[in-house]
Amino acid sequence: MNIASTEVVIVGAGFSGLAAARILKQSHIAFEILEARDRLGGRVYTKKFDQGYYLDFGGQWIGPTQDRMYALCEEYGVSFYETYNQGKNILDLKGKIKTYSGVIPKLDLFSLLNLDWVIRKLERLAKKIPMNSPWTHPKAQKWDHMTLEDFLKSECKTNSSYAVLRAGCETIFACDPEELSFLHALFYIKSGTSLDCLINIKNGAQQHRIQGGMQLLAEKISEGFQEDIHFNSPVKQILTRENGYTVFTSEREIICKQVIIAIPPPLLKEIGFQPALPQTKTGLLENYPMGQVAKCFLIYEKPFWRTQGFSGQSVSDENTPYQTLFDCSPSDGSKGILMGFSIGSRARNLFKLPKEEREKTMRKVANRYFGPMADDYLNYEDFFMTDETWSQGCYAALMQPKAWTSFQDAYRNSVGNIHFAGTEAATRWHGYIEGAVLAGEAAAEKVLQNLDS
Repeated sequence: MNIASTEVVIVGAGFSGLAAARILKQSHIAFEILEARDRLGGRVYTKKFDQGYYLDFGGQWIGPTQDRMYALCEEYGVSFYETYNQGKNILDLKGKIKTYSGVIPKLDLFSLLNLDWVIRKLERLAKKIPMNSPWTHPKAQKWDHMTLEDFLKSECKTNSSYAVLRAGCETIFACDPEELSFLHALFYIKSGTSLDCLINIKNGAQQHRIQGGMQLLAEKISEGFQEDIHFNSPVKQILTRENGYTVFTSEREIICKQVIIAIPPPLLKEIGFQPALPQTKTGLLENYPMGQVAKCFLIYEKPFWRTQGFSGQSVSDENTPYQTLFDCSPSDGSKGILMGFSIGSRARNLFKLPKEEREKTMRKVANRYFGPMADDYLNYEDFFMTDETWSQGCYAALMQPKAWTSFQDAYRNSVGNIHFAGTEAATRWHGYIEGAVLAGEAAAEKVLQNLDS
């Protein structure tokens, strides 16, 4: 077996691992990145097609207050453009289609008032959550023993307001509301600035897309240390030694003084730690599942819906497999790309079908929304991150009921000189690429502090 040594081993070449590596490189600290996949980006995955277009199968948006992402774009000369957001949106509720403008769909007056009231209540409660310690809020026990579904059922007074809010929450949190701690939902909203920010395109988390795809930025960041990245190298074991660690892959042993782990939390269970990680961390990992998001795409010669006055955006109840649709066409409109988000149980049910049935399903939905022109498409593609071995889902791992009050900040705490990154270790923009970058940079700063001490 090949034996090597370095100062730091970084496990994972997603944005968090790359952000950590960038700081170590600038500080002249030797490191190696071990990546299980054959590509960069982690839960960001841009696939290019021979027909001259690309699809972001993973994370794809940035927006206001995601300051590190904008700074990295500027530093590496990566341009971005505004998500298309003009024209009529579609609400597909109880089998009936309505159009509306702006963020809030057209509902009956009582449902509309109720919808606004529940949104404002979520905003009000989230503002008071301590971002660095949600479990210290006076009502933390109560809210952490509730699910988000419990809250929606108690506060939504009509079926219409409930259906719209549920679809929106599923899109934001990447799960069914009954799968999520209500305290975590409030923390997530606070972490992402506000609920308005999370749901909006204009002045919101979906405002901009990267020219050429999000993975391009990851590739630019890595250019200064490509020789230090080892692909197809899943970590099997991390052994604590007297003066550091030995990290094992199937083909190599790397001796190092510090480790940064920047992978989806469920994958930590695939690594044999000697000695074992503390029970506070392993206890959380026993029930820390990933969100489940599928992205389904219809590719057209042009974004024809724009000429019909549509934005390409929709919100749907369980009448369709897609909580939301977006126009994900390139900035120049050289292709028309409709993307459907299928999330949680809707995604699980959709991906029980063969791909040809999934294609027929999306074509039928697009035809209902935009007419027979929707049948004239070039290609259909879809991707379910849950099916990718080294991701197991996205956007992030989900804090289940009782998790915050039982385990607090156990995940992001270092164990000796093993430091934990990934978006799950972020307090700001938790669940987003911005959070992954911030957590990676924080882990790198811990490494530097240890070297100075």
